[in-house]
Amino acid sequence: MGFIRRQEIQLAIKFLIWQYQKANIPIPEHLSLEQQASKIVDDAHSIARERGSNVLSIIKELASDFKKK
Repeated sequence: MGFIRRQEIQLAIKFLIWQYQKANIPIPEHLSLEQQASKIVDDAHSIARERGSNVLSIIKELASDFKKK
């Protein structure tokens, strides 16, 4: 697994933990979080290919949506 892929997964894990805490749901074990994060990253790459953009631009787009709320 490459450096960037690991960073994307770590970012997704942090996002998942934040979502679990926000919803007041117990956080699953680390292995489960890694599997979920890996799926999220794979989906983000698929979306990026369909849109003709990259994952970073999708993250920027999502971040700007969070700022508006």
